[in-house]
Amino acid sequence: MDRSRRQFLLYGGTAVGASLLTIGILNLLLGVESSDVESSSHERFPDTLLQSHDGKTYRFYDDLIKGKIVVINFFYTECGDVCPLTTQNLAEVQRLLGDRVGRDIFMYSITLQPEVDTAEMIKEYVEVYDVQPGWLFLRGSRADTDMLRRKLGFASSDPAIDADPEQHIGTIRVGNDTIDRWTGSSPFASPEEIVETLLSVVPA
Repeated sequence: MDRSRRQFLLYGGTAVGASLLTIGILNLLLGVESSDVESSSHERFPDTLLQSHDGKTYRFYDDLIKGKIVVINFFYTECGDVCPLTTQNLAEVQRLLGDRVGRDIFMYSITLQPEVDTAEMIKEYVEVYDVQPGWLFLRGSRADTDMLRRKLGFASSDPAIDADPEQHIGTIRVGNDTIDRWTGSSPFASPEEIVETLLSVVPA
């Protein structure tokens, strides 16, 4: 990866405009608690296969969600604004949480463009942000990716917006499958605020 691309990925997110900030705040309202959902987590979430940047294959629910506290977002490597800032924030979240990530808290980023983002591209992206163990970057088929993001609430009611990755919903989804408690955070919140949201699903 050349230097200009690294700089773009690392610093492009700082140029987020006010309109994107508004979208991020609205996205926060999409977070739902378990009391709003009648079905169980296993009924809501498919067990589709995903491949990670570490070369392993996982089932979405059984391997990644079941019985875990998780942080989930969607990204793609060529994203110009929302993804770089979100990934920077989550990298700081991982630093703040320390060795809890990968032990009792798990972080997942799923590409919106699996047909474009090859395993090699995602691995480079992971290296740029110095991602540590416990945070997986994942890719599935196009059909499975669309199904997952809709199940997780990363979808717009406007078909034109929903089909445009540049307008994708940047909400960070946070959940505790054991107690079926789910909520969300704006991607533009500070790392400390995201950690606070995450801890809200962790029983005292």
